[in-house]
Amino acid sequence: MTDPSNPQNISKQAPRSFKYILMLGALAALPALTTDMYLPSLPAVEADLQTTQTAVQLTLSGTLVGAGIGQLVIGPFSDRFGRRLPLVIGISLHVVFSLLCSLTPNIETLTGLRVVQGFFNAAAAVVALAVIRDRFVGSAAAQLLSRLMLVIGVAPLLAPTVGQAIAGLWDWRAVFYALAVIGVVLVAIVWRFMPETLPEDRRSPGHPSHVARAYWSLLWDKHFMALAVIPGLGLALIMSYVVGSPFVFQNEYGLTAQQFALVFALNGAALVLSAQLNAALVRKFRPVRLLRAALLVQLGLALLLLVVVATGAGGPFGLMAGLWLVLSAQGMIPANASVLALHNYGHMAGTAAAVIGALQSGVAGLVSPLVGFLGGNALSMVSVMIGSCALAVIVLAAGTPAYRKGGWPEHAERDDDQRVSADSADD
Repeated sequence: MTDPSNPQNISKQAPRSFKYILMLGALAALPALTTDMYLPSLPAVEADLQTTQTAVQLTLSGTLVGAGIGQLVIGPFSDRFGRRLPLVIGISLHVVFSLLCSLTPNIETLTGLRVVQGFFNAAAAVVALAVIRDRFVGSAAAQLLSRLMLVIGVAPLLAPTVGQAIAGLWDWRAVFYALAVIGVVLVAIVWRFMPETLPEDRRSPGHPSHVARAYWSLLWDKHFMALAVIPGLGLALIMSYVVGSPFVFQNEYGLTAQQFALVFALNGAALVLSAQLNAALVRKFRPVRLLRAALLVQLGLALLLLVVVATGAGGPFGLMAGLWLVLSAQGMIPANASVLALHNYGHMAGTAAAVIGALQSGVAGLVSPLVGFLGGNALSMVSVMIGSCALAVIVLAAGTPAYRKGGWPEHAERDDDQRVSADSADD
């Protein structure tokens, strides 16, 4: 009988389990649902609370900033007490603050509540990534993360349409009731089906000094930090599109809320399809090769999109096609970068995943408001996306040997079985 705490045993079985992938994907998708179901309601929130477009966009950015801080707290907590407890606490409090968001009287209160909501639902994202590192490494982990994108991708495919339907039947506040119900369902799933993947003998002491040393070692690891920040720059690109697109398509190009939801779903499909392509390619090509190629391709496509927007070529259809291509490259970036970053940190996967998640949310939360500050139009949206692409390429080139001929360490790309064995010995 296999021991579920042994990564060698689990790594051969879990990737084939659809229920396992579905469960982790549903958890990892909670932050995306929290953002995307709310998107079509942004203009309604602006009118109802008598505020500005920039202020409404900050309610999205605030959620990301809260999630970044939350992951830094919850990650070490999960290394100390296991993975299940942080999930139950975090998602339960997500339910509470979703209900409070529905009662908000003004934009300032809503922004504050969204920060706290992001803080607590960060538990779902950071623990899902830590669970994967508990059980998998290398290409197997990259393949699983790519498969998760199929589940996570349902959020941008369906969430705006569902959010628009809910807001259309009632109002934008009802969207937060729906998020609370989703949280209740996820708590029930975790309580009933989520196995504990971190045995007590592998848990960290949890003392503040130990946590501080762990974070310090990660922050001083140039290689880790370069790889860890790339998913954040990728999310910054996505969120620049997310916060800008409702106003660009509906106000600048005249699309209805229903038409915008369809466009958003099509672009979500680009992320899903490219992630599945990555899951297939990672069996034949090393994650670092896929990562460095995808970043360069994405930057080239983003520059082409800038030309389309600046010249007005193709009107809304030109913009849609360009965005679809840029976003299609994104599905091949975060999984590979995260796997490479986590490779040497199986003994503190929760803490390392927290740094990746915090950078992901924090960078995106700080960068995406630039769209509104620069004018909130298509040109400003695409310009911020290009900046995120270019910076990701620079970080990978400067912080790792990925673009240097023969520079990537051979030991970082061993076969999966060798990686699992080495990781088990270290842990």
